[in-house]
Amino acid sequence: MELIFKIAWRNILRHKGKSLVIGVILFLGAYLMTIGNGVIAGMDKGISENIINSFMGHMVILAGKERSDNVLFKIYGKSVAPIYNFIQIKKVLQDDSDIKYFLPVGKNAALILNEDSDMGRAFLLGVDFKAYRQMFPDSFDIIEGRFPKENEHGVLIPAFARKECYDFMNIWLLPENGKVVESNLTPEAKENRKDLILKDQEVFMGARDDNATADVRVGIKGIIKYKALNAFWGHFMILDIESYREALGYFSAYEKGESVPRESQALLNLDNSNLENMFGESAVVVADKKREEIKSFKPAVRVNAAPLNLDAGAYNLVFIKLWNGADLEEKASLLNKKLKEKNLDVRVVTWKKGSGVIGSLAMIIKGILFGFVIFLFLVAVIIIVNTLSMAALERVPEIGMMRAVGAQKSFIRNMFVAETAVLAGIFGGLGIILGAVTVFVLPAFHITTQNDMLQLLYGGDVLNPILNAGDIFLAIGQLALVTVASVIYPVHIAKNITPLDAVVRD
Repeated sequence: MELIFKIAWRNILRHKGKSLVIGVILFLGAYLMTIGNGVIAGMDKGISENIINSFMGHMVILAGKERSDNVLFKIYGKSVAPIYNFIQIKKVLQDDSDIKYFLPVGKNAALILNEDSDMGRAFLLGVDFKAYRQMFPDSFDIIEGRFPKENEHGVLIPAFARKECYDFMNIWLLPENGKVVESNLTPEAKENRKDLILKDQEVFMGARDDNATADVRVGIKGIIKYKALNAFWGHFMILDIESYREALGYFSAYEKGESVPRESQALLNLDNSNLENMFGESAVVVADKKREEIKSFKPAVRVNAAPLNLDAGAYNLVFIKLWNGADLEEKASLLNKKLKEKNLDVRVVTWKKGSGVIGSLAMIIKGILFGFVIFLFLVAVIIIVNTLSMAALERVPEIGMMRAVGAQKSFIRNMFVAETAVLAGIFGGLGIILGAVTVFVLPAFHITTQNDMLQLLYGGDVLNPILNAGDIFLAIGQLALVTVASVIYPVHIAKNITPLDAVVRD
């Protein structure tokens, strides 16, 4: 074997031009594949951390009768089934040492009623603001207005949702008693600055499959912007849980005030046919009638009193955060078993299943990145195969002479493999090392983006590729595969060279 490597090294030096071409290809391939692996690993970690730490935690509890695991981005009109027994669920969660935080929320679609234009649409997230801030303390920044006080009714509007309201309803939303912040206007709103329709309240009418909903007017407390993936999380308007329940027609827990505003009681008294028409083909007619009602609509007097027990009301989901180190799939299985033993008629899914389109897009982008790495792999193989094949044909006299003096086909094969392996070890190894250095240095440049698709690629708003031991071994394995795949055909050519071929070539 030592003799083979000596001959291989001699041949590399003799054929410097082709050896350099092969070496450069191996270097670039190893370098780019290492960086690609780092970006894939960073994206995977970044998206999971963003979803877990900014919006929904590690796991989600759904109602037993909820058919779909994808509860975050269900299409409008498809409501998420309610959970009425959170008090019992809470006891199970409190006794679990692996659970760090849990947050019950209401989540469903709603119509935005407006007396000046067509209806809009939104996803509502009903929460106890204090509990929400404890579980997701750094998920967004408040760019206008303020965070709601404890037990205060109100809504937080994402900047993305405000833009949609302007695009589809021609209204510009402001915090209560707020003024237009010129720097936050969209280009279209700036062009229409003099004619902006300003509103600091929203009227929501919940959208449920059974249509047993009401309309509720709430004040806008603040305009927010999520720190990453704003185009996804920005669809959700965060509403206080009691206003959410009123809009969806769910049981309300407040001690004072009606569970459904007096102005909305007529909606609940409609017969089924009328309720169906509200979300059927005659929805536009109903909307026109509602606009006339909204023009004279006066918000109900709502006291920000301490609730009897918020947990006694209806929710749709329970977000769960685990302590670091807990195995996600195993924990979901164990928690499902506990909840089933208590006959609570709910189930647990992981964030990947519950996030729906986000998890799917992440997997698609991850697949595209992996495909790019494979493309580099194939390009490297093709170029190296072509170069080695040409080298084998140019060395016919040399190889034929070696065969004439007794060299076996296995010796010729091993010689070619050794030459490629030496080049892969030197140039490919250097590519992996420099690729790893690049991956470790890139985060220091703090490369940021506000582009939502790039944020999916980055795994957040900052490019933060990572490499662990597994990723480095993967790069080494990819380099080894390139080496093996590259020599198969050239070795086949070299082994079939005979002494007669050398004579004929001369």
